[in-house]
Amino acid sequence: MNFPLPGQLRLREGMATVPAFLRQIFYVHWVYIVLTVAWFSALCFGFAHELAGASALGRFLSAFMAGFWLLRILLQCFYYDRGVRRAHRLLDALYTVSLLVLTGIFGWVATHPAG
Repeated sequence: MNFPLPGQLRLREGMATVPAFLRQIFYVHWVYIVLTVAWFSALCFGFAHELAGASALGRFLSAFMAGFWLLRILLQCFYYDRGVRRAHRLLDALYTVSLLVLTGIFGWVATHPAG
């Protein structure tokens, strides 16, 4: 979602009036978030067995990711501009459902290890 989003939100126009240093901080944080999510994906594909409960570290990482995605749901539902969310209702709903699924999966395997 992070790749098409800047164009849809006209990010360049919105950030034009922001001081350069704040704009740089924003872009660096955006890239770090994308990289973090990419690393989560790599963990899931490379260490699925461990994340499913084969190790204490895997369970910890699953619990961390469940909390990470749960916080993201709360931000999505209670912090982000409702008008923007309404304007993109289908994408918002699909994204929220995907966050719920991720939270559920990681929460489940953190508390019910496969062994």
